[in-house]
This record gives sequence, C-alpha cells and structure tokens, in this order.
Amino acid sequence: MTERTYTHNITPDMDGEKVSVAGWAHEIRDLGGLTFIILRDREGTIQATFKEDDDEELFEKAQEIGREDVIYVRDVIEENQQAPGDRELKPEELEIIGEAESPLPMEVSKDIDSDLATRLDNRFMDLRRPEIHAVFSLKSHLVEAMEEWFDQNKFIRIQTPLISKGGAEGGAELFPVVYYGDEAFLSQSPQLYKQMLMAAGFDRVYETGTAFRAEDFATSRHVSEISMFDVEFAFIEDHDDVMDVQEQSLKYTLKELKKRAADDLDILGVELEVPEEDFPRITFEEAREILEEEFDHVPDDEGDLDTKGEKLLGDYFEEKGHPAFFVVGYPGEKFYYMQDVEGDEIASRKFDLIYKGLELSSGGQRQHDFDTLMEYMEKQNVDPENFTFYLEAFKFGMPPHGGYGLGIDRLVKQVAELDNVQESILFPRTPDRLTP
Repeated sequence: MTERTYTHNITPDMDGEKVSVAGWAHEIRDLGGLTFIILRDREGTIQATFKEDDDEELFEKAQEIGREDVIYVRDVIEENQQAPGDRELKPEELEIIGEAESPLPMEVSKDIDSDLATRLDNRFMDLRRPEIHAVFSLKSHLVEAMEEWFDQNKFIRIQTPLISKGGAEGGAELFPVVYYGDEAFLSQSPQLYKQMLMAAGFDRVYETGTAFRAEDFATSRHVSEISMFDVEFAFIEDHDDVMDVQEQSLKYTLKELKKRAADDLDILGVELEVPEEDFPRITFEEAREILEEEFDHVPDDEGDLDTKGEKLLGDYFEEKGHPAFFVVGYPGEKFYYMQDVEGDEIASRKFDLIYKGLELSSGGQRQHDFDTLMEYMEKQNVDPENFTFYLEAFKFGMPPHGGYGLGIDRLVKQVAELDNVQESILFPRTPDRLTP
C-alpha cells in the first residue's frame, strides 16, 4: 500500500516533519518561477509550493501537472500563515501517477454550478468536489450514529430478502423480476419480514437496507431505489412507544452528527440544530385544520396530506422551534396497521414523521390479531393466498408490536439542505436514469 498521510492530519505544529501525500491536482497557479499546486484527497486540501530556484528539475516536472492529475509527493511540512490551513508542503519528490484528459467533463475546483443532469452523468467527477464529498461523509457518520443507538439499546441487526413473492404496499409499485422462471418482485419494504421476526421472538430488530418503488414520478423527493432504516419491536403498549424510539434515536443521531461530521457541515455551510424539546404529536385531523385555518390549504385527498401541506406544516412548526413533529391517525391505512380501535379518537395507529417540511418515515402499531388481520385484508381486497408465508406467523402467538421505516436519503437531504434527494445518493435511480 502506498505510504501517505491524509491532508487533514497535517497541522502547522508539524513544521519540519517529512510526509508523503497523494491525491488530485485540484488547482494550479503558475507565477513564473513559482508554482502552487493545491492537492486534494478525501480529507481535504493542502498547498504544495514548487520554486524554480530551490530545485529546477523538480520545478520543471511540476509544470507537467494538469488539473485533476493524480500525483504523489514526498514533502517537508512548513508552517505558513499565508497558506490555506496555515501550512504548506515543500516537495522533495514528485510523481504523476495518473493523467487526466483535457478538457474536463465538468469543473471541480472552480465555483461554477452545473445542472443536476450534467452532474449525475459525470458522477465520478462530481463526487470529487469537496462539498459533494462532504454529503457522503456526513451520510456515513449519520448511519453509523443511528446504528449505534440501536446497538446500545439491544436491537438485533437483521438482513431481509431483496427478492420476494409479494409486496407490502401493492402491485402497482413493484418491480417484477424473473426468478428461475417464476415471477418475483424487488422488495418495497422489509415490513412483512420484520413482523414475522416478532413472532419468532427476536423482540427488537433493525435493518439498514435497500428498497425499490416502481412509481412514475418527477419530484425532488422521490427515487426508484432508496436507502431505508427499518425498525420493529414487540411487547409495546401502543404507537406512542414506537414514536418514542424514533424520537430518541433521531435526537441521538443528530447530536452525534453535529460532533462527528463537524467538518462536513462546515464545508456545506450548514448550522445543524439538534431538537431538545419533545417532538409535537398532532392528529391527522388537527394537521388538516392547521392547513385550512393558517394557510387556507385543503389537500385534494381527504385521507392524506400532500407535499405542499407537509411543507406548510413544517414551516408552521419550525416557527415554533420544532423542526420535527409527528402526524398520527391516518384514515384508510394498509391492512397491517391497527385501526378503528374501540376507544381511540384517531382512525388508525399509523403515524408519519415530518422533518423540516418533508416526510421522513411512516410507522405505527401493527395489527397482531390474526382474525382482525384477515378481516382487513378482505375489506381491502387483498388476496390472503399471496401472503400465506406472512399469515402463518400470526397463528402461533404474535405479541403486540410496531415499527417504522425511515428514508435515509431524505434525512440526509434535509440535514445537508440539498435541493433534490438524488444529490444524497451516490448513483441514483429514477424512471429516466439507469446509468451510471
């Protein structure tokens, strides 16, 4: 492995020490007998200064460097308050180990915005930009922190199939695949398998995985292949237990992210606020009333909130100091949610979490009674024959349980203050994008 030191670890107090660095020629400034090369690696940038009077041969070799060439340099660190980061490199050896063609397909070092399509078409180059790299460094820290909370709270990490016989949401949103001559589908959600594991006695589970939605969309918040953080746990009292877990884990994640991803947030220019107070919990009816009374907005679908409604509610609660809140009690929900419970003042025990005006997750208490589950499948014209493997788990002792699925890409979008969820995915998939 090539011996090298990441730029982030080179500090002014290392004056006089020798290091080896490797990366890309981010910027080149030629001032006659003086050439500055800004070298970039995954941790940051550092200036290397080549002087003709110091080493003519090395200086001439530096003239051969083109922007985005991959270079390897052995250097002496010098403290310099005029240089970026108050330190620079005085090279002793230089090797160009990968030349870049010219012109570049898009700008990396200059402050020139490219449209999203151009960026995604040239994603390998787009990802070289420090602010884009910061998004995915932040995403890594985010997932790490979230998984850490669940590990500390004795949840078991699971991995469910990405190919299944049926879907949890409905056939219109499924991607069919040929599975040894039979029809199968890419997973929309690990929902059904999570519930089966409650019957298996796993008690508390989580999964960081992938799901697929065959929706024909053209929005800034949808993609066809999504990263999901799914949670399910048993022996709950009601849906409030599920919201408690989501709230606590998200607060922990954001708090840790502010520390672990401080450099990334700084590059992105984001001031991340960690909610201290409890997330408000309002009913579906209350949400509709706020929209109508405060904004004169009535969503077309009587059983849902639309994108504009979520955004308006986000503004409403952010003004009150609450970036995150729950909406509870959606009517007409999927058969696996507990609903129409005697004594409840809400239509169902299903909730959505909205963060900065965007729905991040859906969850709630599931129906654990077999007969009631069958009744709702019949009401919703769901053929039990397609869910035999799932229903068997309810016949032999199923505890009360609930859970949720959170969109990791959407959470990153909101934290990093991105315009489009595709920007939070390395290689996004949409109805019109299958490459790169």
